[in-house]
Amino acid sequence: MNGLPVAEPVRLAQAPIVAPALAGIDWQPGWLSGWSGHAQAVQRQVLSGATVAQSLNAHAQTPVCFVPQSALPPGMAYEQFIFEHASVPTRDNLHDFFNGLCWMRFPATKKRLNQLQAAEIAVAGVTGLRGPVRDALTVFDENAALLLAPPPLWNALEVRDWQRLFVELRPLWQEAQLVLFGHALLEKLVNPRKQITAHVYRASPAIDSIAQLDAWVAADLSVAKLAAKPFLPMPVLGVPGWWPENESVSFYDDPLVFRPRR
Repeated sequence: MNGLPVAEPVRLAQAPIVAPALAGIDWQPGWLSGWSGHAQAVQRQVLSGATVAQSLNAHAQTPVCFVPQSALPPGMAYEQFIFEHASVPTRDNLHDFFNGLCWMRFPATKKRLNQLQAAEIAVAGVTGLRGPVRDALTVFDENAALLLAPPPLWNALEVRDWQRLFVELRPLWQEAQLVLFGHALLEKLVNPRKQITAHVYRASPAIDSIAQLDAWVAADLSVAKLAAKPFLPMPVLGVPGWWPENESVSFYDDPLVFRPRR
C-alpha cells in the first residue's frame, strides 16, 4: 500500500465529535434491517473513544483499510487515492461511518464503483465537471437503494403510480425487498423524514442473500448502464412496514413527496 499504514493503533481517549450523533442511532427501523451487527460493534468502539477509521479497521474485513482524512494528499481525487492505495480517507462523522459500513456489507460493489471511478478519471482527468458516468457513480454510491421485487411492483414504480405501488399491490411487498446502499441515504435516515427519496436500482428478485446481492450488483454495473441513468426515485418511507404513518392510505396523497411522472 505504498507505505501507508494499514490501520492506526487504537488509542481510547475522548470520543470523537461524531459520538453524540452515533449514540442516537435507532437500529430498529426496517431500513436498517441487516445493518446492525458489525455496525453496533463499530459504534461501541467509537463511543469508547476511538476514531471512526480505527473502529472500522478493528471490525472490517474489506478490500480496503480506513485511514485519517489527512492521509489524502492535497489536490488528489478521493476515488483515485482509494484505487491506488486500497485505503479510504475517513472523517469522524456519520457520513463516513456509514460509508465504512457499506464497504463492510458490500465490498465487491464498492470496489467496482471505485474501479469505474478511477477508469473515468484516467480517461478524462479531474475537472470541475464530472461527466454523466462519474455523476451516476456518485449518485449510486451516495443514494442508491436496491429493489428486489416482482415485475408488477417495478412496473408501477416506473410510471410513478404510487397508489398502485403501495396500496393496490401492498400484499405483493411480502415478496419484495428494498435494500439501502447509499451511505448518504443511510445518514439522512438517522433522522427520518417523509420526503427522503432514494435512487432505486433494479436487482434480480432471485437473489436470497446479501453476499449474492453484492456479487450480482458488482457484476451488473457497467459504464453503458450507468450512462443511461438506471435509477428511479422512490420515497423510502412509503415502503410497507417501514413507517407507521404509511398504514393510512392518505399518506400517499402528498403530491410534494409522491410526485407524478413528468
